[in-house]
Amino acid sequence: MREINSSIITDRVAKMCVDANCNLNSDILNAINKGAENETNEIACNILNSIIENAEIAKNKQMPICQDTGMAILFVEVGQDVHVKGNLTEAINLGVKKGYGEGYLRKSVVKDPIRRGNTGDNTPAIIHYDIVEGDKIKITFMPKGFGSENMSRLKMLKPSDGAEGVIDFVVETVCLGGSNPCPPIVVGVGIGGSMEKAALLSKKALSRPVDSSNEDEYYAGMERLLLEKINLTGVGPQGLGGKTTALGVNIETFPTHIAGLPVAVTISCHVTRHIEEII
Repeated sequence: MREINSSIITDRVAKMCVDANCNLNSDILNAINKGAENETNEIACNILNSIIENAEIAKNKQMPICQDTGMAILFVEVGQDVHVKGNLTEAINLGVKKGYGEGYLRKSVVKDPIRRGNTGDNTPAIIHYDIVEGDKIKITFMPKGFGSENMSRLKMLKPSDGAEGVIDFVVETVCLGGSNPCPPIVVGVGIGGSMEKAALLSKKALSRPVDSSNEDEYYAGMERLLLEKINLTGVGPQGLGGKTTALGVNIETFPTHIAGLPVAVTISCHVTRHIEEII
């Protein structure tokens, strides 16, 4: 049994908070560069180049890419042969508090959904745990801004709606969002499971590289088709028209009930941020 002190986890999470918010992922940056090269709309091209310049400034000055430094969402895979000395959840939240404080990142979490009141340290984080084989802990940190999160949707389709119903719902969701999620966007799609499982799948899909494909060629084909259809909508960068409405579409699936076809769409902005650390 391998033992890890909780203080190590706190320090790693704190660093991840700063790194993810100041350094745009290479897969996202490459996709934006590709979009700028392919754009024929002058305004869209200028916007994409401004996004690239902004990312360079953020990296060089180690300042947040976006003023909305997000709600802290973490996917944590805990090896069954690991023992954490201390409370794992407390260690993660302490790391978020430390990272957002020392990194001068905006604190966006309120104590109560109705009565509000800022917690002052961007905690509590939303943490999803999985128990896996091995003696390591894998942490995926995703700071999620809410301009795009607010454009996300879930629908319980009928099995008879099939693939066409799924595709129509995803494209409709993007069109309804328009300029609000700061396109070009990344689209996470969860299909199957139950209501809450579909939503979780759609969020986890955003932690995949934007240039990756689903391992199942059927769903990889659906990802390509959705990306094509979304980019034909003409929403474009910042909703001002163009060919680059989305940088990528990632689909994750799970078995479901014979009577259901749950579909969730999580929209993420052009600074889709995620970082992984294995301890």
